[in-house]
Amino acid sequence: MTENDKPVNAETVIPQSEAEKGWAFLTADVDDNQRAGVDHARLDLLFELQDFLYGGQNWAAVVVRHGRIVYEHASFMGLATSRFDVWSCTKSLTGTAWGLLFDDSRKGVLKDGLQIDLDTPAYRYLPEAAPLSDPRKSRITVGHLLSMTSGIIGEDHGLFGLPTNPDSGPLEHAFGHCANRYGRSAATLSAEPGTHWEYSDPAFAHLSVLFSRLAGMEMGAFIQQRIFAPIGIEHASLSVVGGAGHVGPHTCGHVGLVISARDLARFGLLVSRNGRWGDAQIIPQWWCELATQPSQTLNPEYGYSWWVNTTGTHWPKLPRDTFAMQGHNTNKCYVIPSLDLVVVKVGSGPTRWNEGDFIYGIVDCLR
Repeated sequence: MTENDKPVNAETVIPQSEAEKGWAFLTADVDDNQRAGVDHARLDLLFELQDFLYGGQNWAAVVVRHGRIVYEHASFMGLATSRFDVWSCTKSLTGTAWGLLFDDSRKGVLKDGLQIDLDTPAYRYLPEAAPLSDPRKSRITVGHLLSMTSGIIGEDHGLFGLPTNPDSGPLEHAFGHCANRYGRSAATLSAEPGTHWEYSDPAFAHLSVLFSRLAGMEMGAFIQQRIFAPIGIEHASLSVVGGAGHVGPHTCGHVGLVISARDLARFGLLVSRNGRWGDAQIIPQWWCELATQPSQTLNPEYGYSWWVNTTGTHWPKLPRDTFAMQGHNTNKCYVIPSLDLVVVKVGSGPTRWNEGDFIYGIVDCLR
């Protein structure tokens, strides 16, 4: 076996920033399929099919194996470095920021020795939310917000995002102080906190306001310093929400991350390695492990801001250690540690995508 034929040691492959050398690539033109760990010819056919089915949409995809890009593809008007709003994929980044904040608390480095964890009552630190629109909200914890079990209504009740009228604020709507532009309100809980699972943007929006108060800085700046900069993500941005006479502006924690496929793959690779990047532990390992397991029994397919496959029910044909970021317009970042695989698809659409054919097809191309 020659040096070039040896398997790649993923732990030693650290992508440099795009401003430096960028990612290392393993392609059929440079490396044989055995070293790359994929069947490039079959991947070509798979992505040709995606182009045929979704050719009218602008999207890009990256496949990372053993820490290197083994395949990337973009639609006719796109590039692998084109940036897109990845919608609710943002939530997994918000959850990761909270994991770092919890770890800072454990280490005693928060201001005034502040101690917080998943059981911290959320509204204790949200004076903007007073008076509470439902007295049961006093029992909502940070863990409830991160696991979608707060009881704050969301998509099951027709609340998608935070669409508000010009004379009301999106965070006021999240706190239950005003209805959205369609007349729907989040004021009354659907259930006692911790007893019902419901995907809720209004609930998750609480986390950005709460984060800024507990961390003493905006979550967007925190993420740039603690996550993006150390792993070479240079061109991603996070939106803000509120302001203009209303509560805010604060980092938008439920949607609004604008990022390329290559850069989102960096974040997926970081979490697949339990938060380690070379010699640096960027995200605490304990949080990576906890967040990518079921956070409760009401919906075991949801961890702490990540979709998970621990029970084998979310993606029945994939390994049970699979977890993912998922957003509107079929924005996805799949992580499968047991296969040393990260697959990212970002774009402006389509709204519906044959996820099974896509991710199962890629896994089927591995060697």
